[in-house]
Amino acid sequence: MICLALLVFCLIERQVRRALGPEQTMVGLSSDNRRVRPTGRMILYHLGELTLRIGSIVDRPIVQITRGVQLHLLELLGIEVTQTRWPQT
Repeated sequence: MICLALLVFCLIERQVRRALGPEQTMVGLSSDNRRVRPTGRMILYHLGELTLRIGSIVDRPIVQITRGVQLHLLELLGIEVTQTRWPQT
């Protein structure tokens, strides 16, 4: 199980870096908002705060995104989010 988890961790990091192109850095992952090279730990930290509202026959599931970096990471991973909801302020 540990080997499988490490494999998934590395594949997520690799996919994001490849999707970013040759520069392989992005803004929004660090607390000071500087450009950094994404690591698996940073990616999973930001995606760990996503919330999924389970749908039903009439309502589709909704991913609640709290930060723009989460949507960007999902796009880099090739995950199509068709319906999102930003929290009410």
